[in-house]
Amino acid sequence: MTTRQLLEIVFSSGRSGAGPATWGQQAVRDAVSRLAPADVPRYNIATAAPLDPGLPLPALLDGLERLLHLHDSLHTRLVPSEDGRLLQVLDGEGRLDVEVRPCAEGCDPAQAGGRLHDELAAQPFDTAVQWPIRVGVVEAGGLARYVSLVLSHTAVDGTGMNRLVADLTALCLGTSPDELAKRREPGQQPLEEAEFQVSERGQRRDAGARKQFLRKLRSGPARLFPQPSGPADAFPNAVLRSPALPGAVERVAAAHRVSSSSVLLAATAAMTARLSGSAEAVLNVVVSNRFLPGLTNAVSVVAGDGLFHLPDATAEFGDVVRRTHAAAIGTYRHAYYDRLRLDAEIGRLAAEGAPLADRSCVFNDTRELVPAAPGTDTGGDRTTLTWPVEFEPRPGLTYALDALQSPDALSLTMTADPAVLPRPAMERFLYGIEELIVTEARAAEAG
Repeated sequence: MTTRQLLEIVFSSGRSGAGPATWGQQAVRDAVSRLAPADVPRYNIATAAPLDPGLPLPALLDGLERLLHLHDSLHTRLVPSEDGRLLQVLDGEGRLDVEVRPCAEGCDPAQAGGRLHDELAAQPFDTAVQWPIRVGVVEAGGLARYVSLVLSHTAVDGTGMNRLVADLTALCLGTSPDELAKRREPGQQPLEEAEFQVSERGQRRDAGARKQFLRKLRSGPARLFPQPSGPADAFPNAVLRSPALPGAVERVAAAHRVSSSSVLLAATAAMTARLSGSAEAVLNVVVSNRFLPGLTNAVSVVAGDGLFHLPDATAEFGDVVRRTHAAAIGTYRHAYYDRLRLDAEIGRLAAEGAPLADRSCVFNDTRELVPAAPGTDTGGDRTTLTWPVEFEPRPGLTYALDALQSPDALSLTMTADPAVLPRPAMERFLYGIEELIVTEARAAEAG
């Protein structure tokens, strides 16, 4: 039987208030609400790390308490209203439970911590009544030896989690919140972001972004891959781990003077066109939105979907890379908007019979956003393809492809509708991305 202890962090005198949810909070909550219950925890943002040689438990608890004061998103609840929109409620006081697992002599804190982390990450959040943060600690000899942080995606995105981890580390090492604020420009708190979004400037940005999204939606092909003929089975998940890709991506990016993310997006677009038989590609691209004023250092969820459309995606790959970079900049610029309003406009167009582009293919470059938990990289210098899990069917999805960085490799993880992309096609897709980039990198070196 596993021994567990719950410690309480008492939080008081924090900022409080209420207001409309931000566009990011609303969009994530709506996306999660459409998932099968077993898939909901997949949207949690989680990270874990060993603490070597260890940190006194009171120092960690004190750091967590100060972290709550620093970032409002950690003690914000999202309460539904009658019109379908969310209200964000910022609690000025409350309690945060920290689950502590003692590690007996001879026990490996990393193994015990990994088990605890998996348990915490597998639980959904009820963000209407719960704070969107869960903390686990493995303790040995009075020291915290492993810490697990699990947050609801309505509270942070990948970049926000990265900032959160950096802030907690600094606070536990004795840096004061005031010192942290002096080191960088403070990020907007969620209520501040919502205030901008309902302002005249915010409404103009929203209207402009939705206009551009709809323009691309009208210009792309209505269907990329053939319509599946029957009901969807469980969606397989494939992970291609490539030690060759990190260096190859950087060499291609340097050769064509583009970002490394554009290289991965270009290869994804090219393989989408090749396997679908279309000459063009349309992708829903997850955009960080951190380049916008006030959001660079925000610990909240500000990422949004941008629509990326690339004609002639089967052209010579170097040309595809260059055109992808130019098109991606426009996609990033128009990815900050009110999702509820956009969905209503799309619904009206669909009801009128307007031809709309296929939005069933999703690309998300998550490299270096969330620190990888120890043990996630199996090592080795050869490319491997594994099938770790299957997910419940997701209506309206052909595939979702994520790029992840680990210490020794770049991994591409793909979940797809097997009625559209069977496992052999998923293999060709993932290996094809690697081949395109590695071959282009070799050509750049030779040239």
